[in-house]
Amino acid sequence: MPYTPETWPIGAALLNFTGTTADGRDRTTAGPEAWKQTLREVRLAGFDHVDLTDSWVRPADLDAQGRRRLLETARSYDLAFSDIAVTRKSVITPDEDKARENMAYTKRTIDAAADLEVPMVCLGLHDPFTEPQKQATWFWLAEGAEDEETPENREKAATRFRELGEYAAERGVSVSLEMYEGTFLGTADSSVQLVTAVDLPNVGLCPDIGNIVRLHREVEDWREMLTKMLPHTNYWQLKNYFRDFDPATGSYASAPAPLALGFINYREAIGMALEAGFDGPMCVEHYGGDGLTVTAMNRDYIRGILAAKLPEE
Repeated sequence: MPYTPETWPIGAALLNFTGTTADGRDRTTAGPEAWKQTLREVRLAGFDHVDLTDSWVRPADLDAQGRRRLLETARSYDLAFSDIAVTRKSVITPDEDKARENMAYTKRTIDAAADLEVPMVCLGLHDPFTEPQKQATWFWLAEGAEDEETPENREKAATRFRELGEYAAERGVSVSLEMYEGTFLGTADSSVQLVTAVDLPNVGLCPDIGNIVRLHREVEDWREMLTKMLPHTNYWQLKNYFRDFDPATGSYASAPAPLALGFINYREAIGMALEAGFDGPMCVEHYGGDGLTVTAMNRDYIRGILAAKLPEE
């Protein structure tokens, strides 16, 4: 049954919640008492879905009992998981031992998705922060690691994502590949080339164009990026930024913004997605400040657009 504006799964990202408890414990292994406060706040903000970001809790590192307890804790607040986001664990990172470790971790995440009744796992090719990124006010203002642009490395990415996609399909899980600068998913053309090379029905794209428009350099037009990627899109992380460019000095500026106020016109973007046939889960993200409150505003904004754009019943 098609989604309505009220039932479309829009998950709260947990980027603003830490993976360490106030007393210094790993939140993943600390158990339900360390998970409840976050999930309670998400529910009180009006969400019915959570985008399970592994920087908060790593479901891959929970055993069967731990996953069951996580699912029960979410259900106790009437929450479902719409996606698991695997962050900064590239399967083609230059350290081959680390790449194999990331492959194994991703497969465990897919196993966890099946256990947690999560339909989607979002993967990327971005590596952990560099030291300059850790020191920057906003990490995207400093130089990060980049994929080595060779045919062999590109084929490695396609082969490994294909392996993960096949693994996920056996478990009834879909995979989405997240757009991110400096990687083979860093432009619309490159992203489409990669997902086409993977060539699996359960593997699509996450056109997180916010990751691109925040960069302090010339970037692709967001409409053109979406036009190319939306036909391949199965999941969407949405965030927005203020963006400015002064041609007199050549300087750029950007800062996080609510969806309705930033550089990208999401009323138009969501309309484009619906016209392209997009029907996957969404995730609302925001960096800085009270991210949960801003993402709740973003959720309501999206539901209003869906009400205006979807056919009347």
